[in-house]
Amino acid sequence: MPPPPEPIPVGLLGATGMVGQRFVHALASHPWFRLDWLAASERSAGRSYGEATHWLGEGEMPSQAAGIRVEAARPSSDCPRLVFSALDAKVAGRVERSFARAGHVVLSNARNHRMEPDVPLLVPEINSGHLRLVREQRRRRGWTGAIVTNPNCSTIGLALALAPLRPLGIRRVVATTLQALSGAGHPGVAALDIVGNVVPAIAGEENKIATETLKILGACRDGGIEPFDAVVSAHCNRVPVVDGHLACVSVDLEDPSPERARELLANFSGPPQELDLPSAPARPVRVTSVDDRPQPRLDSGAESGMAVTVGRLRPCTVLGLKFVALVHNTIRGAAGASVLNAELMWTRALL
Repeated sequence: MPPPPEPIPVGLLGATGMVGQRFVHALASHPWFRLDWLAASERSAGRSYGEATHWLGEGEMPSQAAGIRVEAARPSSDCPRLVFSALDAKVAGRVERSFARAGHVVLSNARNHRMEPDVPLLVPEINSGHLRLVREQRRRRGWTGAIVTNPNCSTIGLALALAPLRPLGIRRVVATTLQALSGAGHPGVAALDIVGNVVPAIAGEENKIATETLKILGACRDGGIEPFDAVVSAHCNRVPVVDGHLACVSVDLEDPSPERARELLANFSGPPQELDLPSAPARPVRVTSVDDRPQPRLDSGAESGMAVTVGRLRPCTVLGLKFVALVHNTIRGAAGASVLNAELMWTRALL
């Protein structure tokens, strides 16, 4: 399908938060989408976006967004059909369902719907075929809209690093994450808790990584997803880094050759690259041979933050192969992932 003849109007839920601001930045100059409608909490509704938002993004707030009136997060006739959601999980489930019932296509960052059997948990390079669930979701629920989710911000980095290795026979995975402060939102973790420290627990993260990864790598059958046949275990830590989630990963493989793994990772691509989608990285997985890379400060921005960087591929004496993977958590792990999902959905006539 060719690009839209003119930019598609889109809305944004949760526009004033950190991930919402990433969406505003990503959509400000997007060639396919035009940001027309913004919503946030009741305390922000009725004010202009410039007045309601404490801007934390790079550079100045995009001028075209600053003057848009912020609405309450309720479906309305003014809201475009395509809606991105950066809502907090405490409210996302109810609000996103109300928009889908009202005929909107909701691209969600929240955890609420990810593991529902008829909701795609989409990483376009890995499981674009899971989009067939959209029509199943509409049939089952009687909706004209839909909900499509992207994974947890650490899960997406792990999944993109594991997907190319499937030909080597993945059996078991152990991942230890070092997760950036921006993943906790703003104001996030108190300075006295994190400066010069590591917090070895992030509520709910370990289970998300274990379950979401297997759904993403799984097969779409009988109107649902059959999880990938492997076992994933995760340890999650919050560290004093601004952006970029790092994962130290060991994998039990039938063929644990680092050379073969490097080749598969470096040559990995999918529909976004074949279709040359606007937000698609040329290389979704970037492989580095530098001994002390990837590093969040140096590598999280690879391919405008949309590529996962994998390094330190080497034998593991316990499981066979080990490596380090880095993802930009608020771009490829959040806003950028949703925008790429929407681009793919346009090519599949699902918007």
